[in-house]
Amino acid sequence: MSTPTTTPASTIEEPAATLTEPPRESHRTGAVLALARFEARELLLQAPVLLLFALYVGFVALRLMSKDGMDDFPVLNTVDRRTQVTPLLFAIAMLICTNSAALRSRKHGTVQQLGVLPMEPWRRTLAHVLSVIPYAALTALVVAGEFIREALKPGAIGHGSFGELAVGPLSVLLAGITGILLARLVPSTFAPIVFVIAMYLLGIMASVLVGTEDNWVGWLSPILFGDSGGGDPVPADLLGRPAGWHALYVTGGCVLLACVALLVSGGRTRAVKTATALALAATAAGVVGQIPRDTAALEAARRTASETPQKVQSCTTHGGSTYCSFPEWNGVRSDWAEVVDRVQSLAGGTAADAGLTVRQRIDASGGVEVDGALTPSATPGRVTVGTRWGGNRVPEFAVGVAAVLVGGSEDVTTRDMCDARGVTVMWLVLGADPTPMATFQNVRLDDGTTGSGEVLAPTNGLSMTAAQTTVVRELLDRPRAEITARVKAHWTDLTSAKTTTAQAATLLGVKVPKEAEKCGE
Repeated sequence: MSTPTTTPASTIEEPAATLTEPPRESHRTGAVLALARFEARELLLQAPVLLLFALYVGFVALRLMSKDGMDDFPVLNTVDRRTQVTPLLFAIAMLICTNSAALRSRKHGTVQQLGVLPMEPWRRTLAHVLSVIPYAALTALVVAGEFIREALKPGAIGHGSFGELAVGPLSVLLAGITGILLARLVPSTFAPIVFVIAMYLLGIMASVLVGTEDNWVGWLSPILFGDSGGGDPVPADLLGRPAGWHALYVTGGCVLLACVALLVSGGRTRAVKTATALALAATAAGVVGQIPRDTAALEAARRTASETPQKVQSCTTHGGSTYCSFPEWNGVRSDWAEVVDRVQSLAGGTAADAGLTVRQRIDASGGVEVDGALTPSATPGRVTVGTRWGGNRVPEFAVGVAAVLVGGSEDVTTRDMCDARGVTVMWLVLGADPTPMATFQNVRLDDGTTGSGEVLAPTNGLSMTAAQTTVVRELLDRPRAEITARVKAHWTDLTSAKTTTAQAATLLGVKVPKEAEKCGE
């Protein structure tokens, strides 16, 4: 009996496509983005990132809630630079935590397990790089919120620069990418600490270098630690800051370091190589763009603004007086006029109707935004006003106005006013002030209302003797209308250098001070 033979019904000639077909590019991209989202969430759980970001936001909020009167008149070309250094600690946290995240597999001994996954090492590095972007975006939101809050104030002065505002978020992005690159080049947890110390020292050196007029090397530092507008502001066109080129330089540096990290991780694809070349070109263009070119023209513009500001200012007339300012400060002229009107309303004689010329002045001879004193003008009827306004700058300006009304010109304060004129000046400053005693305290260098002291002004201050201080306090305790009438009636005597402080007290109907007049004290 024969055994029947069987023939297979079918034969599998092709392997399952899903077993040998490599993942599609769209799948790889999706996997990279999914890993980037995971790494971003992991960074948020790191204590340094969470704590220092909260501190960063809290510090910005406290600064915005400041009650200083000068904050009501922010100069926007200093506000934009103020946003650059504030996120520095957060950037350092990002550097350390992204480095730790990139070293996680080495720390936990899972390098071999990751090696069998279909995602190449350079794609995992790309995911780490992408995980930093949300934190740079958060920083950008904080920077934008701070700047917009200041720019929307009615007294905001001038305009900001997008290039300056971009530095803060870019520094966070750069720090995070640097931490990842360090993990690929030097897989050690100590590398970020050493790097931070080295970069801090180099940054300090760069800030010193950028302070010299012809040295552009300092601009190679992403952040300039000592260059955020500490002195009196100046018009934006006198700063000479290549903000746009610097932002391009830092942006190119971010992309370049990210590409280097990908190349080190094995990502030598055409796209990565192309991106590396473009980033290198952008960084080089940013470096070249920061090199000073027409420094002579910049110096000439600063010299003109310092020595002959009338050539670059416009003027307007209000109530018989002329107010001249740099273009960015045109909106503050009405506030100057209010102070002049208030002070002049208490004056007598021809001073009550005198036409003054209020001119804004700066001194850029020793560099921009440096602390320095303006020389009192000898021109009759000319009053100096600076580039800061609000807060104590208001009564200080009132001192300058009163000194010109009493003495004829600003340089009267360079001479000894140990007589009735000192009392008259301070009455004009404080007589119509809503809080005279508080203003008296704020306008004095020693913050006191007794004894001798220096009174601040836009140029030279006024030296007060103890006797003058006593008489002024007595005047402020009397009815305003009564003292105003006496000042107007005895204006000639009260503005004479021959009238003593004791005689002024008698003319004004207050007690003669017991203190002996000690001029020059």
